[in-house]
Amino acid sequence: MKNIFKNIGPGPLVAAAFIGPGTVTVCTLAGVGFGYSLLWAMLLSIIATIVLQEMSARLGIITQQGVSQIIRTEIKSPILKWFTIVLILSAIVVGNAAYEAGNISGGVLGLQTIVGNPNIEIAGFSLNVLSVVIGAIAFVLLYIGNYKLLEKVLIGLVTLMSLAFLITAIITKPDIIEIFKGIFVPKFSNDSILTVIGLIGTTVVPYNLFLHAALVKEKWHKVSDLKHARKDTVIAIVLGGSVSMCIIISAASIQSQDINSASDLAKGLEPLFGSFATYFLALGLFAAGITSAITAPLAAAYVASGCLGWHSNLKSKKFRGVWMFILLLGVLFSSLAIKPIDIIKFAQVANGILLPVIAGFLIWIMNKSSILGTYKNNIKQNIFGFIILGISILLSIATLNKVFQLNIF
Repeated sequence: MKNIFKNIGPGPLVAAAFIGPGTVTVCTLAGVGFGYSLLWAMLLSIIATIVLQEMSARLGIITQQGVSQIIRTEIKSPILKWFTIVLILSAIVVGNAAYEAGNISGGVLGLQTIVGNPNIEIAGFSLNVLSVVIGAIAFVLLYIGNYKLLEKVLIGLVTLMSLAFLITAIITKPDIIEIFKGIFVPKFSNDSILTVIGLIGTTVVPYNLFLHAALVKEKWHKVSDLKHARKDTVIAIVLGGSVSMCIIISAASIQSQDINSASDLAKGLEPLFGSFATYFLALGLFAAGITSAITAPLAAAYVASGCLGWHSNLKSKKFRGVWMFILLLGVLFSSLAIKPIDIIKFAQVANGILLPVIAGFLIWIMNKSSILGTYKNNIKQNIFGFIILGISILLSIATLNKVFQLNIF
């Protein structure tokens, strides 16, 4: 048992990163709107995420470099290199700064159910104390700069989140046969296209590819560790995907269509299943919010360091400066209820373009013998990779369509 936990590492951090308040909301809407019928989309998301994250982890272990560092060295065209670097910085650093408020606000929604909503007035502004508390917890954990401690805390929070959402799903007494049908018998309609794309898009996250490659080299340094990384990746992504499925299952038990967020889901569950369901859901939402509030600034710091040629040391001043900036913005925006709409739209555009670019770059790099030697992609990995690249292009179109409100679908 000790050896099992010894070799569990960056995978749960990646799961923690993609299961944030946004994922909870998308899964909630999928469950309320379509019942169990879109569970197959989560299965597809899990497979796609495992394939891409395995590539990222393999790249990190074999090269002992992050994805952004390899982009700097392997793209020879100066114009293409700097376009890619600017795109990455825009999507990951600016994007995570914009989304951080949502991560913290999600954690606050979970806590509010348990402890109420303490606000204080400062200079005419209503300041949410819980936002500051969550920001402070994230700050302390990141500032200590101890990877092993950070890993243990996040694994604990992911475990809490998993149990909370699993228990919530069990409380709703779902139809097991219908769940299996939803997972293994795909149903598709014009009404569900955007929801399917949303489920995949909230799971296959571009910044996780950077985060994973950066984290595996913090934990593992030998080629022989690759088997541990693969096992860690598969277990963590399956666990994370199962959490998302539990949220869909929980939401499917509610008949009301007036559910627009995770907090509405909590209100909808209470009359049917009692306060226990609400409290378990609140714990899950808190864990989802705080884990993403920690991993988003961390990923941005790794990306900025790799793109700009800095040392990616957890205790270096530049590294700390990036995550501090993002965390501060998140706390300010969430505690003062400010929504940086223009920044979020810009970040969505950048992320929409980035996913197929990075997926394509990753497949290209994973086929270079000069970098990976015998550990380059095999035929099966390339087939899966190109299928996922096609999916990422569809996701990109859908994201840009949503931002610019074009009638593509």
